[in-house]
Amino acid sequence: MKGKAWKFGDDIDTDAVIPGRYLVMNTPEELAVHAFEGVRPDFAKNVHENDIIVAGNNFGCGSSREHAPLAIKGSKVSCVIAKSFARIFFRNAINIGVPLLECPETDRIEEGDELDIDLASGIIKNLTRNEQYQATPLPDFVREIVDAGGLIKYTRKIIA
Repeated sequence: MKGKAWKFGDDIDTDAVIPGRYLVMNTPEELAVHAFEGVRPDFAKNVHENDIIVAGNNFGCGSSREHAPLAIKGSKVSCVIAKSFARIFFRNAINIGVPLLECPETDRIEEGDELDIDLASGIIKNLTRNEQYQATPLPDFVREIVDAGGLIKYTRKIIA
């Protein structure tokens, strides 16, 4: 996957991803219109399919609601890379098919850098800076869930 980096800092909570007033919406497409509205008002209007969210520590902290990863999925972001994720956000994102990578070197990535990511190996190539970083690759069975589009689609696939 290849895309432009959208840079965020540490402790981006689920309210920053999707403000609570939009929790009456339930589809990824509806939520995407308001993604990061309070912290990056330009995000929803300017994000492109396959762009990549890059963040620091504890991305997705806060409530356990699935609206946050749904908003990200609806924005058609290809991947979220962070130094670390809140556990419940990590599980929710995988369950709905949003790929995540943990990488200790996100500080080296700048807003707008062009990234090329290999999910299987965890290798992140920064094409803008001619650098390469090693993320922790997702285990094969987790990647199969993400590739299927989430846990429900994966389950349907294996029981069919």
